Parts: sequence; C-alpha cells; structure tokens
Amino acid sequence: MIRKIIEINEEKCNGCGLCAQACHEGAIGMVNGKARLLRDDYCDGLGDCLPACPTGAITFVEREADAYDAEAVKKNIEANNASLIRSRLAQWPVQIKLAPVNAPYFENASLLIAADCTSYAYARFHEEFMKGKITLIGCPKLDSIDYSEKLTEIIRQNDIRNVCIVRMEVPCCGGLETAVKKALQASGKFIPWQVVTISIDGQILD
Repeated sequence: MIRKIIEINEEKCNGCGLCAQACHEGAIGMVNGKARLLRDDYCDGLGDCLPACPTGAITFVEREADAYDAEAVKKNIEANNASLIRSRLAQWPVQIKLAPVNAPYFENASLLIAADCTSYAYARFHEEFMKGKITLIGCPKLDSIDYSEKLTEIIRQNDIRNVCIVRMEVPCCGGLETAVKKALQASGKFIPWQVVTISIDGQILD
C-alpha cells in the first residue's frame, strides 16, 4: 500500500540515537552508528522521531510500505521490556582481580572485558554487550594494578574465541585497553578482538 512513512538520510545522521529513543514503536534502530528504519510495519507515520533529530535527517515520504501492525508493535515492546529487566550475567565473580585464572566457563567463551563505568553509562549494556559473553570488569585507576599479567594467563590457559573491550572515552580507561592488548600479545594466541568506546553521555563512539 502507498502510505506516509519516515525516511532517514544517513549522510545527515550524526548517530546520536535520539530518534530511536523517541520512537515508542521500536521502528528505528542504530546500525553501524547510524539511525535506520528497521521495519515499515512498526512505523505509524506520526513522526514522534522528527523533532528529536538535531540534524534534520528524518523526513516524511509517501511510498509503497507495509501497513502499520499495531499488534506486532505491542509484542515487540513487551519483548523489549522483558529483555531490559533480564540480567545477562553468565558467571561470578566479575571483577578481574577476583576472577579465577582457569574456570569451566572460560572454555570456548566470547570474553567481554569492560570498564566498571560502562554498564552505568550505556543503558542497554546487558543486551548489547553482555549477552552470550563471559564478563570481566575492572578499573585500573581504582584498583591501582596492572591487569595484563592475570588477563594473559586467562587467555593463555583457556580456549577464548574472541575478546571485546568496552571502555569509556575518559583517559583513565586507556589503562584497561592497554592491559588487554598486552595480554593478547603476551598470550601467544591469535584471537579476534575489538574495542568499543562509550561517551560520558551514554553513546557508542566507535
């Protein structure tokens, strides 16, 4: 059917995520740092997202689109609300300095190594980072230690599939990133890894 629906100009989008927050139906999501209309049938065409966009990247167009599905939107909202209150923590303890060097949960694990503050700064931390991973957290500034030696042994003695480092944009988090990189190198293993940086206002920077 032909109907009014939003269109997002990715070139104008600055990745702030305000439109996704304003969209109560869940039609808009962030993909590779840009806002994207995920499903036509979730967009009601009322445009709550338009005033939230600071760059004018969202406009209305009339085009062929699936009809708005209120029942599907309701189920999606209920599912999202349920997932937001569910913990994704898979093991205990989580503090790097308390975690054992060798444990069954490390075998064939995707390892998340995160700065303490990230889970407070980023609202969907459990769903987007912790889900399906073994989580280790720390703050080298507060602990006043170098985590690299312990992390080296964890990586060396266990079958770790990949490593995701999540840090804040503040300089002190550089110590955590450096420790993990040193550990990966010292382990003698080739393991895929990535770094994700969270801004102090809770946005993903890279």
